[in-house]
Amino acid sequence: MEDKKIKMVALDLDGTTLNSQKEISPRTIAAFQNAMRKGTHIVVSTGRTFRSLPAQLFGIEGLEYIVTSNGAHITELATRKTIYENYLTPHAVEEVVRVLRNTSFSIETFVGGKAYIDSAEYEDVVANGSTYRDADYIINTRNPIPHIWDYMIQNKHQIENISINFEFAEDKEKWQRILERIDDITLTSSFKHNFEIGGANTSKAEALRFLMRRLDVEPRELMACGDSPNDIEMIKLAEIGVVVGNASEEMKSLANYVTDTNDNDGVAKAIENFVL
Repeated sequence: MEDKKIKMVALDLDGTTLNSQKEISPRTIAAFQNAMRKGTHIVVSTGRTFRSLPAQLFGIEGLEYIVTSNGAHITELATRKTIYENYLTPHAVEEVVRVLRNTSFSIETFVGGKAYIDSAEYEDVVANGSTYRDADYIINTRNPIPHIWDYMIQNKHQIENISINFEFAEDKEKWQRILERIDDITLTSSFKHNFEIGGANTSKAEALRFLMRRLDVEPRELMACGDSPNDIEMIKLAEIGVVVGNASEEMKSLANYVTDTNDNDGVAKAIENFVL
């Protein structure tokens, strides 16, 4: 691929920038710092809430902005100010609750940069773990509250995201068809067991468009790297759409470039290749 001037690099976290130990490698941090010294903006763009971000991120000098909750939120790191919001409408929240309330699926909701889960489910994970999710991640990043559905209705004006987790693939396939009938939502996924529901035009790409206008960056000056369906829109937006080697074949087919795996410095190698 011919040399291009990349002014912004947008990076997914889990499965992409973070390795299997949920850490950013020294080589990746060095690539960030070298790119930022060249004037390139490094923008973390994740499905996580702000309060679920790894502490290591906040020690990387020069990071300016973080896109969270699949594009529902952008935070300016220096001031901790929210500069962009794109939430579900109250009506959409009511419809999601109406459709799902009587199911027994694992439900989480993101409000104010925090991820909430029903107390009964949280206590069950503490006691018994989980067969299909990272129990430690749930325990360390989720905030237990009683009556998750009531909480969502009470906070329907400020819901960033609703996550539904399915133990069995056949349930996910069945419920995709049902959920797609709800108006004014987007349906995406960050791993094979979940759906994440955002607002009508919420996406990492839409949030990045806002940030690119603010920073005078064109799509031809953007590189984006990810591994999951919630990264597709930003990978398509970017001039150089990168997918890590541990992603699915379907994701790789969408990429301009397939880099190494998240456990083998794939993000660092992509930055070294296209920015440095």
